[in-house]
Parts: sequence; structure tokens; C-alpha cells
Amino acid sequence: MPTVEPATVPLARSQRSGRPFGRGRDRWQELRGSDTGLLLLALVVGAGAGLGAVAFRWLVITFTHILSGHEDYSATGGAANPLVPWLGPWFVVLAPVVAGLVYGPLVHRFAREARGHGVPEVMYAVARRGGRIRPQVAGVKALASALCIGGGGSVGREGPIVQIGSALGSTVGRVVGAPESRMRVLVACGAAGGIAATFNAPLAGVFFAMELILTDFAARSFGMVVLSSVTASVIGRAALGNDPFLQLPTFTVEHSSQYLLFALLGVIAGFVGVAFTRVLYWIEDACDWAWRWPEWLRPAVGGLLLGTLLLVLPEMYGVGYPVLGSSVSGAYTTGFLLVLMLGKMLATSLSIGIGGSGGVFAPSLFIGAMLGSGFGQMLHGLAPGLSGPAGAYGLIGMGAVFAGAARAPITAVVIMFELTGEYSIILPLMTAIVLATGISHLVSRDSIYTLKLSRRGIDLGQHPHAAVLTTATVGEEMTPLGPAVPADLSLADSLSRVTETGVGQLVVVDEDGAFVGVLTSRTVAETLADGEHDLTRVGQVAEQLPILRTDQSLDDALDALDREDALALPVLAPDSAEPVGWLAHRQVLDVLRRAQRPPAP
Repeated sequence: MPTVEPATVPLARSQRSGRPFGRGRDRWQELRGSDTGLLLLALVVGAGAGLGAVAFRWLVITFTHILSGHEDYSATGGAANPLVPWLGPWFVVLAPVVAGLVYGPLVHRFAREARGHGVPEVMYAVARRGGRIRPQVAGVKALASALCIGGGGSVGREGPIVQIGSALGSTVGRVVGAPESRMRVLVACGAAGGIAATFNAPLAGVFFAMELILTDFAARSFGMVVLSSVTASVIGRAALGNDPFLQLPTFTVEHSSQYLLFALLGVIAGFVGVAFTRVLYWIEDACDWAWRWPEWLRPAVGGLLLGTLLLVLPEMYGVGYPVLGSSVSGAYTTGFLLVLMLGKMLATSLSIGIGGSGGVFAPSLFIGAMLGSGFGQMLHGLAPGLSGPAGAYGLIGMGAVFAGAARAPITAVVIMFELTGEYSIILPLMTAIVLATGISHLVSRDSIYTLKLSRRGIDLGQHPHAAVLTTATVGEEMTPLGPAVPADLSLADSLSRVTETGVGQLVVVDEDGAFVGVLTSRTVAETLADGEHDLTRVGQVAEQLPILRTDQSLDDALDALDREDALALPVLAPDSAEPVGWLAHRQVLDVLRRAQRPPAP
């Protein structure tokens, strides 16, 4: 009979790794399985992120020119748009509306996760989705954020470029079928490359990715992220030049006593960072409450509110780096610096609340610069010989407010060092940033990034399956009590009962059935081994273990089991002294196993 070849069945795509079908897996085996392959992928992602950053910068400049008639309208002081001079400065009321009419439907139709500031979505993808980000996010985010910023949205470029670079890294990982552990690294490589190319700050890109995206400083991951960041930075410098994106004054510390003033600024900056976070989400909640119409129309209608604010305070148009630089250089009065600080909080919050797309990193630097410069000017007026130049406080305030909002102290120190190139900034900067971060931890549970996820019930600090332990109760998972032994029973008579129990221990009760303690097989064996305590009563050797209640969560019960290192703990009903069951580690493991089981199709 002729030989019949078995049918070839294509391999199913792995939900965990995103591997391609059939023989395509072998094509990428070396890339996804070896350290050399991961290195090459990091280079590819870094190059892609660098090119993406260049393209995104071009899009922002192009749309800003089209919608405002200037390269950066915030520096014009409210000039007219030369393309529509007959509107005068009133064109800023319409610019956000026109931009919103374009990017609102774009985001709503193709990638709703592109709305907002982007970094929380990347953090969630790395922590909960194995680094999987939809490929179309990169293109939609680039267009939407460029339109939003070009149309006056008072947001930053870092959130979009982090999401763009991360989407590129995730797409490369999915193409080669990389496992989850490597997908996460590639996503971090994309985020680092985007930051590095956008801000000409390769070190800041690395630490942003490691501290906020991966939350891990493993040696292999660190090396790959560094390589990606350097690659992106080289491409960015070749296309955009090697000049820093901000020209800041030279920093000096003239008196040691200034460190106390920097520390005070750090404390204030910590409260301001938290205030910015709360204002941002309060206004977003207010916009959610007020809006009753289609979501795709929300950016255009909300753009009227944003445009009105820009008409009053044109310095809020777009990212606002020229205004930031002018504030540090001493171009504004103390009162106007306060107005700019509060205005930026409101404008950024409104830009995101109406459905805009952009980051909060640059706004936090802006707010910090206004706070620090105003603080420095006030001190200079009170003690000119002691306080030093006001601009120095502006630089410190930038890093401290960002640290207070994002709780990324390493990133804050590194990026401010790269922006200034001054080693003398390190000590006062570290002082202020550490204090700002500490204050933020004291007064708020979440950062500006994690709060967005916490409001959805997502805690990145908790294992995804561990959440079930907080909802499951001891009473639901305990095992039946089995026979109890009376406290007045002799130890010798209890021997047969202990050997028959499955948990190796028995509950001891008094004559009224109330809990007395626990009799373990080890206690019985050790006591009876000398042959002299056969008549010892069970109640005399019962161990006093902690008790659990049926209405307690398994999370609390697990802590008690770990503290006592017990085989099982007795369970009592609420407000009762009578034992009703046992809880052991095995029951906790059963709950976790069920949580990990994939849902039925």
C-alpha cells in the first residue's frame, strides 16, 4: 500500500508569547531564544524608536505651524495667526476645536488606549499583558498627540513617544514570537529609545524605562535598554542636532546654607506634585460627569473651553518650553510665575480631561520651574546675599515636582543632570528630590501614573492573581472541622484520634464546646515518649494558636499562617467561641490555582 503522509497541522498561536503559526516559528528561533538575538532586537527597536521620535517631532512642528502659524505659539505672547490674520488672537479658541474634530474620531475608531498621557497604558501592558501592545497604537498616538499639541493642547511629548516606542518594541517582539519576559524588555527598550531621542537624554531614557516601565534593574535588561537608548539617541542627534532641548543657565551653589533652602523647596514641591495629580484627575472626573454625547466629539466641544483659557493665557499653548526657559532666566515676576504654575495645572488637566492625547512629564517640569523660580525670587528679595540666583531654584523645582508627581527620583536626578550638564547640581537636586518623593509617599498612595490604573481597580504592586485573596473569605474555603477532643481527655486516649486525622492536629474544646487550643501529633508524640505522662490531660498540652474567623479574607489568613508556620489554623464563627473548621496553605493554593485557570471558551 502507498505510504500516506500524516497531515500537517499548523501550530496554534501562543497567547502568552504571540508566536507565529507553523514553520514561521523556526525562522525567528535564534532571534527570540539567544542573548545575541535579543541584542539585535534591542538595536532594531532603538533605531525604530529614534526614527519614530524624529517623525513625531516633525508632526508636532508641522501641525503647530498649520494651526497657529508659528513654530511655538507659547513664545509669541498672544500674537495673531498669519494664516488667518483677520481673526487676531481669537484663532486660539478655534485651534483646539479643529484639532479635536480630527483626532477625536481617529482615537475613538482605531485605538482608544491612545487617549490620555500614555505611560500608564504601557505600565499596564508590561505588568499585566506580557508586554503586548496593539501595533496601530504607535501611528494613532503619534497623529493624535501631534494634533493635540499643535492645536494648543497643554501637554508634553514624553507620554506619546513612550507609548509609540513601546508599541514598536511590542510589535517587533510579536513578529519574532518572543516570550513574555523578552517582550517586556523590548517594550522598555522602545520607551527608553523614545525618551532618549526626544530629549537628547540617553541616560534619562534608560532610567525612565527601568524605574517606571520595568520597575526592575536586572543586569541583562539594563544592558539591552542602554543599547536601545544609545541607538535612538544617535539617530535623534543626527536628525535633530546635538543641542539640548532647553537652554538653561549655569548652576552654582554659593553658600552651604542654601541646602536648607533647597530642602524646603523639595518639601513644597512634593505637595505641589501631589496637588497637580489630584487636580488632573479631579478635572478629568468633572469632564466625564458633564459629557453626555458621543466620545469622538468630546475633544472638539471641550476644545472651546481650552481655547478660551489659551486666549486669556497664551503661554499655555502647546508644550511651552520657551516659557519654561524664560522663567528660569528670570523674565517673569513672582506673581506671574504663580499664575503660570496654576494655569499649567488647569490647562494640562483640561487638555487631557476633554479627551486629548499627550504627556504629563513636560507639564510637571513646567510647573516645577514656575514654583522654583518664584520661590527663588521671593528668597532673593528677602535675603539677596544668602539665597543665590533665583534660576537655580527653578532648576531644582523642575526635578522635584516631577519626582513628587511621578515618584521616579532616579529619573528626575538623571534628566536634570543631562539637561544642565552641571555636576554641581547633583547634591542640592538629590536633596530636594528625595524630600519631594518622601512627601508624595506620605500624603498620597499613588503617583500621577499609577493613579489612573488604581481608579480602574488595578494595583501594579500586587500580583494579578493575588487580588482574589482579598475577596475570598476563610469561611468559603475552610475544610470541615472533624472530631474535636475534650480538654479533660487523657493524652493516651487521644492517641488514636490524632493518628486518624488528616491534618495531624485536633481542636481541643471545653465542656461547653468552646475553643481551648490545638493538639498536634508532634506534641502527643513528644509527651508520651517518656512513658510517664499517659494520664496527662489534653487541655494541659494544647497549643494556643491564633484563631481565624469565617468572615476574614484569605489575604489576612495567609499572613497568620506564615507568621505561625502552622499546618493549619482553627476557624471560629464571628462572635462565637465554637470552632467550625480548619484553614491550611493548601486551601489558599487552591484559590490561586482556580484564579490562574483560563476562562472557558
